[in-house]
Amino acid sequence: QVQLEESGGGSVQAGGSLRLSCKASGFTFTYSRYCLGWFRQAPGKEREGVARTATGNGITLYADSVTGRFTLSRDSAKNTLYLQMNNLKPDDTAMYYCAARSASVCSWAPEYYNYWGQGTQVTVSS
Repeated sequence: QVQLEESGGGSVQAGGSLRLSCKASGFTFTYSRYCLGWFRQAPGKEREGVARTATGNGITLYADSVTGRFTLSRDSAKNTLYLQMNNLKPDDTAMYYCAARSASVCSWAPEYYNYWGQGTQVTVSS
């Protein structure tokens, strides 16, 4: 059974940094082909993709709004996905979710992913 557990959210001032973690169980990064993504949802807004990667080919993509500020990485030994967020802005305030799907071709569409963590809140004050 696939499970995802996020951690690392919190409250920071604009310009600050946070690192989110997503511990995965039920599959391994090394021996499985999975799409892994970070999504966020602010109150009253739709869930949007922030960054995603494919365990098979390692290709990592970012939303335009976070390119240059956020970095997705993974530790295969710990089966953990990370999102390093630098130069945070108030617009980054949202609940952040880790998502996964067993596939080789990935997507930005939230409905494409069938495994989700419980989310971790990120609040950025000006």
